[in-house]
Amino acid sequence: MGVRIAMEPDFMIKGLFKFQLFGQELWITSTTVGVTIVTLALLVLAVAGGRTMKYAELVPGHFQNVLEILMESLEKFAGGAMGKNARGFLNYIGTIFLFIPFCNISGLFGIRTPTSDFGVTFILGVFTFLIVQYQGFKNHRFGHITGLFKPFPVLFPINLIGELANPISLSLRLFGNMVSGVIIMGLWYGMMPLWAKIGVPAALHVYFDLFSGCIQTYVFCMLTMVYVNEKID
Repeated sequence: MGVRIAMEPDFMIKGLFKFQLFGQELWITSTTVGVTIVTLALLVLAVAGGRTMKYAELVPGHFQNVLEILMESLEKFAGGAMGKNARGFLNYIGTIFLFIPFCNISGLFGIRTPTSDFGVTFILGVFTFLIVQYQGFKNHRFGHITGLFKPFPVLFPINLIGELANPISLSLRLFGNMVSGVIIMGLWYGMMPLWAKIGVPAALHVYFDLFSGCIQTYVFCMLTMVYVNEKID
């Protein structure tokens, strides 16, 4: 009689260790580790890119060519959505344009995708919300508030809910798409026989982490630019 080893599906956020700070119990989780790794990778890339462009040569190397192509693509992408307003927001759009896909594709390297944690995507949505509200007050002053009563005062509750729903919808859309991939991959690794875990998961990772991750990055950045541009115009 053979012995069958059953594996439970594993797709939960794990608490690695806890510590006390100002009397509060805090946890370092798998999400914390994933975000830290992604942040460090982006910092290394930023430092290397900065040095490369600082000492740019007349005949650029491969890395410089990649950086210039990425920058030109970002400028065209933002310019197509925001027009002349794009230049002032390239830093923020460029940051989330890199941070989100790096988080999304980290699953290819055995890291639990940080964007499958609502705490991460919600913070991204809140940052966008704050920028949108700041631009509203900066460009329309008190009209940013009175605009909620238009076209009819009775629509104020609906307009207010629509304004507050933007960061939630942004964060939930990204979170839902990424956590679904994590759950499916956890079920596959935990419930399928050994022969089905060879080769097939690679294709699933490419779809959920790479393809879907890039699509969600595009959607998040595009909606961010649309929301900001509305407040400027």
